[in-house]
Amino acid sequence: MAEVISLMGVDEDDNHQKQNHSQKLSKGKSVVTATDSKATPWVEKYRPQSLADVAAHRDIVDTIDRLTSENRLPHLLLYGPPGTGKTSTILAVARKLYGAQYHNMILELNASDDRGIDVVRQQIQDFASTQSFSFGAKLSVKLILLDEADAMTKDAQFALRRVIEKYTKNTRFALICNHVNKIIPALQSRCTRFRFAPLDPIHVTERLKHVIEAEGLDVSDSGLAALVRLSNGDMRKALNILQSTHMASRQITEEAVYLCTGNPLPKDIEQISYWLLNESFAESFTRISEIKTRKGLALIDIVREVTMFVFKIKMPSDVRVQLINDLADIEYRLSFGCNDKLQLGSLIATFTRARSALVAAAK
Repeated sequence: MAEVISLMGVDEDDNHQKQNHSQKLSKGKSVVTATDSKATPWVEKYRPQSLADVAAHRDIVDTIDRLTSENRLPHLLLYGPPGTGKTSTILAVARKLYGAQYHNMILELNASDDRGIDVVRQQIQDFASTQSFSFGAKLSVKLILLDEADAMTKDAQFALRRVIEKYTKNTRFALICNHVNKIIPALQSRCTRFRFAPLDPIHVTERLKHVIEAEGLDVSDSGLAALVRLSNGDMRKALNILQSTHMASRQITEEAVYLCTGNPLPKDIEQISYWLLNESFAESFTRISEIKTRKGLALIDIVREVTMFVFKIKMPSDVRVQLINDLADIEYRLSFGCNDKLQLGSLIATFTRARSALVAAAK
């Protein structure tokens, strides 16, 4: 009887250890299930799963696809502004290469992970040095994905140089960053570089229409145009604005989009520009201060939108050049947290001076 009890105890201990081990493995790697799919951010829900789904940059995607198919994948350096499909492209490449073995064959590190020189010498080197056995995977080389590589310290980047050279036989490195000038030249020369430019409005519109149809949303044409305009070629930003506007209102119109993001409406910018070009200093100051308070607008947003509006107005080139230069100075000062009222006075003074120059030019 004592033997049976002891054996049962051993089994229980084994089961307990297995349970603990599985909990450790799954720690921080939460999987989105069908039950919480509604709560999933659309950015992740509609992330491209294959290279064919990537919205734009077909020339880059086709080149990488061809290199992958021919088993000639080099070390990659993908750079460009956020939300342009860099991470989605390389994850789609990994899924194509490894299929079901995807999670075993790649090591993904981003800015939230510690990536100092110790991590390069231990974690990355350990993963790169172990031999891979691909069961059903097309390619036996492993992939190390370093997202936001421009946040890595210079020491870590120098240590990575030798690791890349040493383990090229069985490991490929993919570096992703926003600012390529923060990557040391020695690393840049070891990789094939691809620049991901901001997305074309046509591609953003196509992808948004796909999401709108899938979610069954009520979006007006002006609302869709506003989403594309405010995204500035950033697909992630476009989807986040779409989702947040959908949560705030049932119908997604231009006004709903601008109210949700806190950006000034185009008609408000036209009105402010009219005051700046036609009203007296005191009148402009009072009216712009009132609309700012009533609609909760930030002066820096007004300055940026008014600058774009200035390009549409007919005026002598020398007046326009001086006006744009002065607006750039105001925007620069505002970014450093200077007093809003003083900068609003400076904005009106700039337009008053430009107005005087226009009158003089007309004579």
